[in-house]
Amino acid sequence: MSRRRRQQRLERVLGTPALFATAYGNVGSSIYYALGVTAVFALGLTPLVFLIAGVFFSATALTYAEGTVRYPEAGGSSSFARHAFNELASFGAAWAQMLNYIITIAISAFFVPHYLSIFWGPLKQNPWDVIGGSLVIVVLVLLNVVGIQESARLNIFLALIDFGTQLLLVLLGFALIFSPETLHANVHWGTAPTWSQFFLAIPVGMIAYTGIETVSNLAEETRDPVKSIPRSIGLVAVAVYAIYFTLPLIALSALPVHIIDGKETTLLALPPEKHGFQNDPVLGLVENLGISGLSLSVLKVYVGILAATILFIATNAGIIGASRITYSMATYRQLPEVFRRLHPKYKTPWLSLLVFAGFVSILVLLPGQTKFLGTMYSFGAMLSFTIAHAAIVQLRRRYRDEELAFRARPNVRVGGIDWPLFAVFGGIATGLAWLVVVVQSPGTRYAGLGWLILGFGIYALYRRRVVHASLTETVRAPVVIGPAIALEYRNVLVPVVWRRESEAAVDLACRLAAERGGSIVALTVIEIPLELPLDATLPGKTEPKAHDLLDEARAIGDAYGVDVVGRLVRARRAGRAIVDEAERRNSEIIVMGAPRRDVHRRRGRIFGGTVDFVLKNAPCRVMVAAARRAA
Repeated sequence: MSRRRRQQRLERVLGTPALFATAYGNVGSSIYYALGVTAVFALGLTPLVFLIAGVFFSATALTYAEGTVRYPEAGGSSSFARHAFNELASFGAAWAQMLNYIITIAISAFFVPHYLSIFWGPLKQNPWDVIGGSLVIVVLVLLNVVGIQESARLNIFLALIDFGTQLLLVLLGFALIFSPETLHANVHWGTAPTWSQFFLAIPVGMIAYTGIETVSNLAEETRDPVKSIPRSIGLVAVAVYAIYFTLPLIALSALPVHIIDGKETTLLALPPEKHGFQNDPVLGLVENLGISGLSLSVLKVYVGILAATILFIATNAGIIGASRITYSMATYRQLPEVFRRLHPKYKTPWLSLLVFAGFVSILVLLPGQTKFLGTMYSFGAMLSFTIAHAAIVQLRRRYRDEELAFRARPNVRVGGIDWPLFAVFGGIATGLAWLVVVVQSPGTRYAGLGWLILGFGIYALYRRRVVHASLTETVRAPVVIGPAIALEYRNVLVPVVWRRESEAAVDLACRLAAERGGSIVALTVIEIPLELPLDATLPGKTEPKAHDLLDEARAIGDAYGVDVVGRLVRARRAGRAIVDEAERRNSEIIVMGAPRRDVHRRRGRIFGGTVDFVLKNAPCRVMVAAARRAA
């Protein structure tokens, strides 16, 4: 093993475990508030609601798996809509996503003090819960402005601990208190809940599956998206089903539906001032699990601290997501350029963090109404998911002959098109769920439609008056180059192959990026022959060698103190893959190592076919680290 390989301390590339941990950290965190928020509407039918919402989630997960592998870039449904329709549809999806992130930040932060109330009772009550939640947002926004970094290993550890704890509660519940008779007695069809409440509960129950956008937003940092993204989404779906199919059964066995103050309800649906557990449902489950004494006290402290920690991290993930989607929107001239500017010292999108993740999230949190937060999340999520499903259907129709590295199933072939049945079903389901929220929740209807009107108004005004472009045209913001030195770059793409010239290119790229704290994407392209599908299993050690190349590049970056993200892409031609990756990432410069060539024997090609193709077609500057003979 080389000296540089031994210097490598922590692998910063995202594989299946890191993607799963990040996504489950978000999805798994929602159980700590989704159980109470959904029970407000669904009462004894809460387990059924989570089951139906899980079917919707499965279709949505398949849509995001195919779309993210097809376009591995930040943006999720916004990115899918851009490629399938136009920039106006992309903005609508992005603006709905922004609402999702704002609500996720607000609701996750709001529940942190409720679980910490095991140490100080007033944290359960207004105004201390609002003050505590707002303080959580302020602290995390400031930390993100300064520039904190998430640890993939810490996320994996906490996700496993969280899943293990939830599984432990399920096993204890089945052993101690599970009662089919109680569950049957909880159900009062058409009265508690009413049919309108039941149908409204289904989109609200989708709040349990927050976090699917996270995988899309991390796609650019994924080592091998063709394999890692579908696997991680599949693992999240299985883990989520295991919890949401079982834990509500235990919760409704522990806290059944009965008459309280003259109406059929459950303590899961009641606020703290009525001695209910709407704002800390998992603690309510622990208190009624059938254990007592020291065991109960220890379990309450453990669950309270774990839930607060997981929700704290989920709040931070929402803040990061809000800043990413804002930066992406500004990059495509959907929002003013000022939201794309980085802090001169910390190199973070400070204004987008302060405005959307900070100010707007706290504004939404101030009323302290979890019911309203739940329905508002459903409004944004159902709209965003519906656009994503529609985009996948349109992409299949528009590019019917395009070869896909990953094609989700089931499909049906009609008229020469493989129609995605999962996207058709998912789009109809989430579209109807969105209409249910709009029709049955007046407060959410006016607030949600107001949010859309405000967003589209700003978008139209900015496009017409500032960008001078149509609403449907895709326009990228120009690359911002530092005023002091022309050759200072923050976003560098380096294609690497198994030659010494590639090592020289990575060295050069690290020197360019080091002074301003830039990041480097090391790209390895595996060329797949035409007779094989893009996702074919390759013989020999082709993929392990490619991973070794990426490890070498990261080790060189470690020596310079530069963040190097490894990226493996399957393609028919390396040159086209490099150009596409540079366009997708809005790279400021491509640094390539050139092979040695005998110019007299190969007339017209100084550096080789791949380098020449990139020089002719690259969307940005290209710097070639050439061997002496090639130069």
